[in-house]
Amino acid sequence: MTTAAEPPRRTGAGRAVLLVPAGLALLAGLDAALLLLGLPAPVRADRLPRVHGVLMVLGFAGTLVALERAVALGRRWGHLSPLFLGTGGLLLLTPADLRVGKSLLVLGTAVLCLLYVRFWRRQPGPALLAQAAGALAGLGAALLWLGGLDVPRLLPWLAAFLVLTIAGERLELARVALLAPRTEQAFLACAGAVLTGTVATLLWPAPGTLLLAAALLALVAWLTAHDVARRMLRATGLPRFSAACLLAGYAWLGLAGALWLLDGPITDGSRYDAVVHCVFLGFVISMIMAHAPVILPAVLRRPLPYHPAFAVPAWLLHLSLALRVLVGDLRDSTLAWRTGGVLNIVAVLLFVATAATLSVTAGAPRRPRPRLSETVR
Repeated sequence: MTTAAEPPRRTGAGRAVLLVPAGLALLAGLDAALLLLGLPAPVRADRLPRVHGVLMVLGFAGTLVALERAVALGRRWGHLSPLFLGTGGLLLLTPADLRVGKSLLVLGTAVLCLLYVRFWRRQPGPALLAQAAGALAGLGAALLWLGGLDVPRLLPWLAAFLVLTIAGERLELARVALLAPRTEQAFLACAGAVLTGTVATLLWPAPGTLLLAAALLALVAWLTAHDVARRMLRATGLPRFSAACLLAGYAWLGLAGALWLLDGPITDGSRYDAVVHCVFLGFVISMIMAHAPVILPAVLRRPLPYHPAFAVPAWLLHLSLALRVLVGDLRDSTLAWRTGGVLNIVAVLLFVATAATLSVTAGAPRRPRPRLSETVR
């Protein structure tokens, strides 16, 4: 005998299966992070450090973005995007030819671009345009990596993929405040400059990086001024937690833009480490923490109630990143860099464990209280 509640559960279970490769990519990426820090790691595969960056951006975060977009579209073919991205990320971890995994990442980002074409036919708008530009940057990164370009040269493309995707989502929420047309036009100018600067870094690395840096700083200024996060900071509970994560993320993205502006193209060394982790830990992971209690229940059909315990990994992430970047990278302290890096990993794992625990306990059926007569017996 079936009930009306069973199909949503099956749907949520199917989507959870698509998240498994993303979770494995995250764990493998954190394992690779230990290796890059020069520390012992559970798995010591030679390939891991080489694929670390793309694995975290396209294999982990890209799969999350693609799954959320596929669910929003409501078409079965849309789930090919997270399937290709997740599978491609897993293949990067195997002895298989890297070109196989790279090709699947290209397919996954290509289907993601097609998702935005369908969204555009439904309801075009500036927020969707920014997210589509991010998807194009992700496709460009996957194609360039397949073509043999190394990850440091791909960094602007990988950054633009997630920055424009997240910024577009924030614009959708900011529009609730009835933004003036010129305000939205300013946002589009910032987003367009980010994409233009990203492309220019390949052709003219120095001026392209300066353009990208200035565009990121302008985008951060726009988000800080117009995002609803500033008002939510006065609230309590989840709205305040999300607002704090958002504003902290904007600060880290602004620091990455400032470093690019001051140093120009960076492909190695401590400044490169600083830019990479300002963008992908300080900004992207902080955004994931801010949105997880809202997006994951909608995608997986499982509750994820807010709890003050979420603040612990969030604080740990930003404090450890400050130690790693501000002291370790910018002041050349190896101890601070390594300690901050380890604590970064702990913060991410603690957030995942906290979210999983809260989701499982919230979804567990409660036992009925015994009647008074039963307790007397």
